[in-house]
Amino acid sequence: MFRILERQDLTPDIHLFRVEAPRVARKAEAGQFIILHQGEEGERIPLTIADWNRDAGTVTVVFMEVGASTRKLAALQVGDAIDDFVGPLGKPTEIENYGTVVCVAGGFAIATIVPIARAMKAAGNKVVSIMGFRTKDLVFWEDRLGGFSDELIVTTDDGSYGRKGLVTEPLKELLETRDVGRVVAIGPTVMMKFSALTSKQFGTKTIVSLNPIMVDGTGMCGACRVEVGGETKLACVDGPDFDGHLVDWDLLMSRQRAYLDQEKTSVERHHHHCQGGGHCG
Repeated sequence: MFRILERQDLTPDIHLFRVEAPRVARKAEAGQFIILHQGEEGERIPLTIADWNRDAGTVTVVFMEVGASTRKLAALQVGDAIDDFVGPLGKPTEIENYGTVVCVAGGFAIATIVPIARAMKAAGNKVVSIMGFRTKDLVFWEDRLGGFSDELIVTTDDGSYGRKGLVTEPLKELLETRDVGRVVAIGPTVMMKFSALTSKQFGTKTIVSLNPIMVDGTGMCGACRVEVGGETKLACVDGPDFDGHLVDWDLLMSRQRAYLDQEKTSVERHHHHCQGGGHCG
């Protein structure tokens, strides 16, 4: 059992858990993920590692309430235990001194980009970070990401905070005016797609972290297959990081929509259960 030592509600739907998991903390690196499982009927949920403390034996994850399983997970409190917490999985992000690195993150993927920005900064890079949100109410970890960035640009779709517009706009401006050695873009699939398309015009290698449907996380089931450079790859063992210029984005987005009807039904059942007096936190 893996005890929750700390919980933070970063926004109404985005939550942070600091979990007691010493064996995972001992090996964790930037860009890797864990898979957790809660309850007999719970799904296996892959979550990128947002932080870790090897001395304290803790691992921090951040997740958004989307479907029934993440809503059930959000009902847990400090002192509760997670049944299974497996990791670290996947390959760590390649960290080198590239000169100037632009880190682009959208939504709750800010939690994913922070350890990467920290590692890039420690490797001697100048780090310019762009964080994008739909609106001001969803902004979190601005100070934390800013602490590992030489420059920080915040955008919101509606202009309620920072700069109005999409993350691709300041990304293009930076690529036009700076000698950028590497771009790391993590967030919603459509954001990563257009970040990669933007940087491809300048020939700047762009690393993305793919989040396809994933089940076992060890390469056995094949559910997380993606097409990269015309080859079939498994995001769990070959990734999750890939060259964004080589990803078949349309195929990835098509596969992500495969179970939308089932997910909708699951959420409705969870809602009816809670309304009927079930334990929902």
